[in-house]
Amino acid sequence: MQRLNETRTLSVSIERDADEVYAFLSAPENFPKWASGLGQLRKDGTDWITETPEGPMKIRFSQRNEFGILDHWLFPASDKVIYIPMRVVKNGTGCLLTFILFRLSAMTQDKFEADAEWVMRDLQAAKQLLESNSR
Repeated sequence: MQRLNETRTLSVSIERDADEVYAFLSAPENFPKWASGLGQLRKDGTDWITETPEGPMKIRFSQRNEFGILDHWLFPASDKVIYIPMRVVKNGTGCLLTFILFRLSAMTQDKFEADAEWVMRDLQAAKQLLESNSR
């Protein structure tokens, strides 16, 4: 029986209209502008590919939707799929950008903590980019 993975919910408030934030963040070509872990993306047919130290990795992004869902899936060379749930939620005149980080089964606690810090840096980068471009 599989056990539940430890999770960490990470979020930042962004002082910009939720629809504008979603429009920017839902475009895969914009991910490298704020998501440092994805590096440079390239389109290969219908797939998105990023180069990693372990070689090319396929990424699947959720289709644009009216619910603020920015989920994406990473396909490393192993048979594992890494699911990354993300949301943009309206909050007054701004929004909340939320990322759920799962601790993978083989991940040490130190690596999980380091990944959480990395994600927060990326979320802060998205916040800074989006707020600076709204003026």
